[in-house]
Amino acid sequence: MTSAKVIPGAESFFYPGNSIGILICHGFNGTPQSVRYIGESLAAKGFTVYAPRLKGHGTNEREMETVHYQEWIQNIEAAYRKLKHTCTHVFALGQSMGGTLVLDLASKVPCDGILTINAALQVPEYKIYRNQNAPRFIAEGAPDIKDNNTLEITYDQVPITAVNQLLTIMDQTIQHLENISCPALLFHSPEDHVVPAQCSNQIYDSIRSHSKKLISLENSYHVASLDFDKELIVEHAYQFIVNNSKGATIAS
Repeated sequence: MTSAKVIPGAESFFYPGNSIGILICHGFNGTPQSVRYIGESLAAKGFTVYAPRLKGHGTNEREMETVHYQEWIQNIEAAYRKLKHTCTHVFALGQSMGGTLVLDLASKVPCDGILTINAALQVPEYKIYRNQNAPRFIAEGAPDIKDNNTLEITYDQVPITAVNQLLTIMDQTIQHLENISCPALLFHSPEDHVVPAQCSNQIYDSIRSHSKKLISLENSYHVASLDFDKELIVEHAYQFIVNNSKGATIAS
């Protein structure tokens, strides 16, 4: 079976750097394009950065229809191992469902720190499709970005099968939040039209991390990595990574 063609610009990206690795995960119906600005900015500061493309994303809706959430978990675990092979420290950053997958990862393996951007524990608009098999595809509106001059690579519609995989991984991740104890930096947009801002509060209250912080993104909607606060995210992410990488050589 021939692999589906990747949409130009939606490819995974890897930037080799120092011994501090940063795994970056995009969200549901997104691609590495949505986190490329953050990835390039952190790579420019000397870090090793890897943003894999989740299976079924950045190709076509029919491929997405065949994917199981365990394959997304496997994508992220493989990316973690790739960084762990050459880096002394590994941090994981995820947006929306990418944040969910980062939380799942941190509940099972030793991360030096996690960073989430509007991590998804629920998506209210999708609840009516739970355990349903019709319609086959669900129309998607424009990406939730306050900056009207920004574009995100997404599908115009998503398979109901994939929506149910998202609902499952969110449900399962909630059950394992108490297993997370590494340092955590949680970004959330108070005006998020996809994921309730309370999700980040629930994560903050549930994880056992002694070092954890919530930061509000007052000038961004859901896809904050492409929105007006993206530089603020980079600034706080850089400081968080430096503070939790004692003993590592940091060269920008």
